[in-house]
Amino acid sequence: MTKRTGNTGSGAVLTWLCGGALALNLVLVAGLMAVLLVHGAGYFWQKPLVQVETRDGSVHLGEPAGDEPVPGPDGSIATSTGRRIRLKVGNRDVTGRDFVWIDESDIVRRERPVDAWQLERLEWGNFYGFLHAIRRGDEVVAAGREQVGGILPRMIEQKERERREAERLERGPIADVNWALERLRIERRGLERRLETDPAVAGRLAALERERERLEREFSVLAGQLHAMRRTLDRELLVVETADGIRHEFPVSHVVRAIPVNRLGLAGRVGLYASRIGEFLTAEPRESNTEGGIFPAIFGTVMMVFIMTFAVTPFGVVAAVYLREYAGQGWLTRTIRIAVNNLAGVPSIVFGVFGLGFFVYLVGGTIDQLFFSDALPTPTFGTGGILWGALTLALLTVPVVIVATEEGLAAVPRVVREGSLALGATRFETTWRVVVPAAAPGILTGMILAMARAAGEVAPLMIVGMVKLAPALPVDGHFPFVHLERKFMHLGFHIYDVGFQSPNVEATKPLVFATALLLIAVVTAMNVVAIVIRSHLRRKYAGSAV
Repeated sequence: MTKRTGNTGSGAVLTWLCGGALALNLVLVAGLMAVLLVHGAGYFWQKPLVQVETRDGSVHLGEPAGDEPVPGPDGSIATSTGRRIRLKVGNRDVTGRDFVWIDESDIVRRERPVDAWQLERLEWGNFYGFLHAIRRGDEVVAAGREQVGGILPRMIEQKERERREAERLERGPIADVNWALERLRIERRGLERRLETDPAVAGRLAALERERERLEREFSVLAGQLHAMRRTLDRELLVVETADGIRHEFPVSHVVRAIPVNRLGLAGRVGLYASRIGEFLTAEPRESNTEGGIFPAIFGTVMMVFIMTFAVTPFGVVAAVYLREYAGQGWLTRTIRIAVNNLAGVPSIVFGVFGLGFFVYLVGGTIDQLFFSDALPTPTFGTGGILWGALTLALLTVPVVIVATEEGLAAVPRVVREGSLALGATRFETTWRVVVPAAAPGILTGMILAMARAAGEVAPLMIVGMVKLAPALPVDGHFPFVHLERKFMHLGFHIYDVGFQSPNVEATKPLVFATALLLIAVVTAMNVVAIVIRSHLRRKYAGSAV
């Protein structure tokens, strides 16, 4: 019979405490994910349209957006009596507001009109009301709710095709001509500087002038085509009516979706839900990022993280290999390790300031002076861009990669090194062909941690190239095809911008949850890829006990 000691009891208590802390963390993470899923995924689900009439004769039509106790006279909830509901009434271009609060005690009638429509628009947000007519100039194309509702969806599809054609012309041939004109302008500026010392460039200047005139004529023709397309696009006007009888009109081409909400069945709601998610993931933002999609932010986040990973991994691995395999383990090495660990605790905004001063102004400014002097004073690399943002985050995350790589190298058994040396390999060959591949899982662990942190950083990127709305992606069809000097959008900043800088924070709150959920999904997807590769390498080098 064994006697139980006090140490065993204290060890069991510590085990239970550790297990309880782990369980608490899991509950908190699960709770956070549940909140994001409910509010983020629920953002795309269509709610019914409710029409409410109050005692004073006011009529409101909109989507229910929650309720709460009616505040008391002093504004406190504790002294309140009854409840009030909040309706998202839209029609911001008519009433100037998105929501109204209505006391339930003031409601005399509540219904769901089957002929009510929700119109999602390019500007001014949603419109909630009733269809009245479609006009083309003075000609009435359709009149009455049923007739207009019958042809409106087909007309919206036609206008969508026309809008895409106009965008294709604007972003294709017109953008190409603008790009060529800009190249000519820069080349001409450089030749004009050399004209006094090299008269031979006069012939080239004359050729550039002829080319410029040809391109401007081509631009005029294309601009005329675009103007005609836009005039045709906005020719038909949709006349609508609010719940309280106010008539309003706007071009049919401004309508993205027309939804007879209260006529939709389950299949229709599911199809609408899928359509909105597809738009959210693939379309560009509109209405100051408060509506539409966030594809540019997704693209910018993923591209920036991958550039950062390609930049930080070689430097972090080489530094860790030197510290672990080559440097003498004296006071200098210990000091360097302390400095690396302290570097991980520096506030991220400090790295942003350093990136602005070193990468943007010093390195970028020098590159502009050496290779893009003809474009000055307009900077090319001497301003914020995705390259400088990625390199700034590479400096921010390099301590993580160094520490993880060192731990991976330390986990490689000494017998592996000695066996390689005994077989005649040099120390360099042993390090880079035996030890480093065996430590690859540890290196990938550092990459995973670096990607996760970089994807969520916002403060330094606001200084070195991240913007609210990027006019063009860093990748296009113009040489050199990948433009690392361009500014970019980021999911983290998009969350901040929509949640705190939007003119109507209450209306955009669900979008904040949806974007946060997507950011977690993007980071998880990138990490899963790295984890799968790490697991494969662990199985491959299982004999090294890594």
